[in-house]
Amino acid sequence: MYIPPAFRDDDIESIRATIRGARLASLVTATSEGPVATPLPLFLDENEGEHGVLYGHMAKANPQWTLPPIGDALAIFSGPDAYVTPSWYEAKQETGKVVPTWNYVAVHAYGPVEFFHEPERLLEAVTRLTNRHEGARAKPWAVGDAPADFIAAQLRGIVGLRIPVVRFEGKRKMNQNRPEADRVRVAAGLAASDAPSDREVAPLIPVPV
Repeated sequence: MYIPPAFRDDDIESIRATIRGARLASLVTATSEGPVATPLPLFLDENEGEHGVLYGHMAKANPQWTLPPIGDALAIFSGPDAYVTPSWYEAKQETGKVVPTWNYVAVHAYGPVEFFHEPERLLEAVTRLTNRHEGARAKPWAVGDAPADFIAAQLRGIVGLRIPVVRFEGKRKMNQNRPEADRVRVAAGLAASDAPSDREVAPLIPVPV
């Protein structure tokens, strides 16, 4: 990922927070037939391995797991993002020499991917992923709420995946390259937007407190 120095995020806690906050990731592998990508939820076990281990699963009918990967797999996690109009920049009125941009947060995680089929491992991965997304609900659903034979049949239709992360790339593009006055105006503009996604980006822009 192209990361200018001003936008680089090397803070491991910030990177982990982006991964935890991402509802959906994209798993990309290079193969002899070309790049293959699958959107799917992943979770990071932060206590396993040097940089953590990603777990998830995909449909057994998905051909991605049958194609031997060339090199490391890439998992892409996207955080909040928003369009930024040049109308918020002071130079718009002064010189007109401004253009739109996009603010966003992204994390790329790299590592060798392992696909697995053992029912016990699949059940553990599915249970942990389910608990992560159900935990905040008033009445969370649990894998154990469904009949055991039904879950066993469902597990036969998926393939698990495990990626020991060897390196992260973090990017937080939040107008750090713009003057302070522009950042203040962008943050205010996004905070006043009708779009929830814009309002989510607003507090991430570095402005004086």
